Amino acid sequence: MAQSDTVTRILDTAEVLFAERGFAETSLRNITSKARVNLAAVNYHFGSKKALIQAVFSRYLDPFTLRFHTALDELEAQHDGQVIPLETLLETMATTVLAVPAERNSLKVFMRLLGLAYSQAQGHLRRHIQQEYGDVFTRFTELVRQATPELPDAERFWRLHFMLGTVIFTLSGLDALRDIAEKDYHEQVSVRDLIRRLRPVVVAAMNAPLPPTLEEGHHANAKVS
Repeated sequence: MAQSDTVTRILDTAEVLFAERGFAETSLRNITSKARVNLAAVNYHFGSKKALIQAVFSRYLDPFTLRFHTALDELEAQHDGQVIPLETLLETMATTVLAVPAERNSLKVFMRLLGLAYSQAQGHLRRHIQQEYGDVFTRFTELVRQATPELPDAERFWRLHFMLGTVIFTLSGLDALRDIAEKDYHEQVSVRDLIRRLRPVVVAAMNAPLPPTLEEGHHANAKVS
């Protein structure tokens, strides 16, 4: 087997097992057995389980980052220094996520992995993502800040993560939601259908009025500054 085939087989197997079982629950021996390679091959190509986890994420985040930077470049050129509407930013992000090659049900698998990255103790992975891909997310967050100037920074942080949680839950549970929609509502639902339905929900959530206590504190801070 060629070296590149070995790496691909390891990564293909690792991403599925990590998504199904979790990072801690999946051992390197589980991966090597399923991929039909020996442990030395994993150690040679990746060096450690942490590096393998990071490599699994990089297969998605490398093309996503390139596409998202390009999409944001185009948006900024179109709006020529003006604030880009929030709905446009969110639509562009969703479109870019869907544009990443969706082989082997990769969108669903990646969303499960992303959820695990937050719910399991994977500090090394969050540091890796911040170090390697933080610039595009910082850029996006700044554009969202410009589109939502009325939100305090802490509130914007929470709302972005509420939005991320909604998207992860919906897309990682895609098969179950499709089954429910078909059985109970006689609907055939595609990923793009779900994105269209998600868009007004997350835009409304980002634009929702501040809770009374936060709004009072925000006005007080604004007066002081």
